Amino acid sequence: MKVKIEIDTRTFVRFWLVVIGFVLGAFAIYSARVALIIIGAALFFAIALSPSVNRLAKLLPSKSRVLGTAISFIVVVLAIGLFAFLIVPPIIDQTVKFAQTIPNLVDSASKQYDGVNSLINHYNLQPEFTKVVNSIKDGATQFASGFGTVLFNGIGSVFSVIAATILVLVLSFLMLVEGPTWLERLWSVYKDKDQMERHSQVLQRMYSVVTGYINGQLSVAAIASLVSGLLVFMLSLFFSVPSSLAIPAMAIVFISSLIPMFGSTIGAILVGVILLLNSITAAIVFIIIFMIYQQIEANFISPKIQSKKISLSPLAVLISVTVGIYLFGIVGGIISIPIAGCVNILASDYFTNVNKPSDKKGFFKNISDKLLQ
Repeated sequence: MKVKIEIDTRTFVRFWLVVIGFVLGAFAIYSARVALIIIGAALFFAIALSPSVNRLAKLLPSKSRVLGTAISFIVVVLAIGLFAFLIVPPIIDQTVKFAQTIPNLVDSASKQYDGVNSLINHYNLQPEFTKVVNSIKDGATQFASGFGTVLFNGIGSVFSVIAATILVLVLSFLMLVEGPTWLERLWSVYKDKDQMERHSQVLQRMYSVVTGYINGQLSVAAIASLVSGLLVFMLSLFFSVPSSLAIPAMAIVFISSLIPMFGSTIGAILVGVILLLNSITAAIVFIIIFMIYQQIEANFISPKIQSKKISLSPLAVLISVTVGIYLFGIVGGIISIPIAGCVNILASDYFTNVNKPSDKKGFFKNISDKLLQ
């Protein structure tokens, strides 16, 4: 039995125009992904600072939102500068120290293990073994001597990161200052007060999800960084580990813990590698204790702080983080969960009100009518 489907030319053209539009839109988003990351990071940073800016503006005698935002940003810039001052020098020092001590480590290791030496002599592998040892020593020496060159070559990428950070701060500042004005313009578009009230409630729920998640994740990251710093400091009392590594360890774990689910694991591994440069035993002890802490965090601390903030299942959270990281890198992983929470709220509101007559003329239709007047 043959079925013949007739499609008029107008429908056919509209279908392909929609498909082409989606393809072009996806290509435009991919091409502008760096700019979108910067704008998204600025938006989430502005949302995170918004409660403190609001409270500070109310406390100021002039009630100036610009002054409140400026004070908040001065504190943030000082914190970023302090972070760079505390974390960068110790990490560079440990890297150079490790590269310089590799030749001695290779010599001592090659002389200590008699079983390996006898095996090498038995099979006449001494020339090859000597070449490998000398290659490792020469490579480490060249790395140590050329570390300044490597650092100089990386200045370009450092400058790009600094430029992106400044742009994020400027955008966030303007968003915080002009935010109330833009909201007033947004609500002035509506003609239906009931619909405006409903959309206002949806926006407030999205705002609560984002701020709740950001504050919760910052709290979880702060606790993890404090634990790692105290742990590194305690290890410095028993092993040959510099106590100055406690602050870099805190910074590394704090930043990595902002990535949901497996960020703290990445931070613990990085800190473990730094400790490994000084003491293998200290690195093993740190990893074991921090793994125990992670179980406590995953089962008690994080659920207590983040409970009912996002209302997403673990599978949805994992999918969101995976997509965010693969599309937009670390920043995408950080902002993926609140974005998914906002999408969940929008979808819930849509399906709840899809059959109501008031929904037939939605927000974007109101905007188009306003612009065409």
